[in-house]
Amino acid sequence: MGQACGCIQVEQSKVVIREHFGKYDAVLEPGCHCMPWCLGYKVSGKLSLRVQQLDIKCETKTKDNVFVNVVASIQYRALAEKAADAYYKLSNTKAQIQAYVFDVIRASVPKLSLDAAFEQKNEIAKAVEDELEKAMSAYGFEIVQTLIVDIEPDTHVKKAMNEINAAARQRVAASEKAEGVKILQIKRAEGEAESKYLSGIGIARQRQAIVDGLRDSVLGFSENVPGTSAKDVLDMVLLTQYFDTMKEIGASSKSSSVFIPHGPGAVRDIASQIRGGLLQGNSANQRFSGCMETCVPANEFGPEEPRTPAVSQLPQCLVGAIQRFAGSEIVRRSAGHVYGQVM
Repeated sequence: MGQACGCIQVEQSKVVIREHFGKYDAVLEPGCHCMPWCLGYKVSGKLSLRVQQLDIKCETKTKDNVFVNVVASIQYRALAEKAADAYYKLSNTKAQIQAYVFDVIRASVPKLSLDAAFEQKNEIAKAVEDELEKAMSAYGFEIVQTLIVDIEPDTHVKKAMNEINAAARQRVAASEKAEGVKILQIKRAEGEAESKYLSGIGIARQRQAIVDGLRDSVLGFSENVPGTSAKDVLDMVLLTQYFDTMKEIGASSKSSSVFIPHGPGAVRDIASQIRGGLLQGNSANQRFSGCMETCVPANEFGPEEPRTPAVSQLPQCLVGAIQRFAGSEIVRRSAGHVYGQVM
């Protein structure tokens, strides 16, 4: 309707190219313009001044022979003062821009390894932008921004990279776990060392108390029974402890065995101890019998013969202790008491 009346309306952010008998005449800005078509004027076309975006996917390979797809986004717009050049000099603007982008990317990426390509995305985008700016400015276009939005390697390569990353993280995790185990073991060792230290103090105090008790027993026995030496009293204490131990082993419900020396040498030692015990037992028996006839009335045991201790059944160390007791002052003065202890 407007052209029928000889007027046209140009929208905002657009320009109109007017021709006069097929020749470029002027660029019409947004607004209302006179278009006397009867005089040979006509509208050749419209050109948008808005910023446009072109997404380009370019396949290339890196320096380490890995094929990748580089996705670039080009933002551009036509310049109002060079609208005629943008309209007449380029027939396919997008194809022209795409050709320049392919050329720059395929010249830059093969110089870089795959990791370097990921790290230098901004440098690649800058190279593409500089090349496009220099080439497209002559055609009336301005390159607003160039972005390398993605670098997509092959699926197998991507999987391998993920596995490398996972292995590295597992190595770090294993190191941290080992460090935690190390700290735990150190703390456990420190606790055990402290426990053993305190246990050692307790054992030392226990042994000190045992020594003090033995000393008091020896001193008290020596004072009460004149003529006995400390060694005699200590031997008697050991003899008493031996019988107490044997009694506890026999009375315990959980004890089922007693360890004795074994092997050829041990058998020979046991045989010699038995023979020695029999000989020394007879001597000790005679001493005890003489002592009993001297110090113990005959009617105390009745008409039967006095019972003698089974000395031959005792170990060698206890036989020696009995022998010493047989000739000591304690036997002569307390024969009845000693005889009862041995029985």
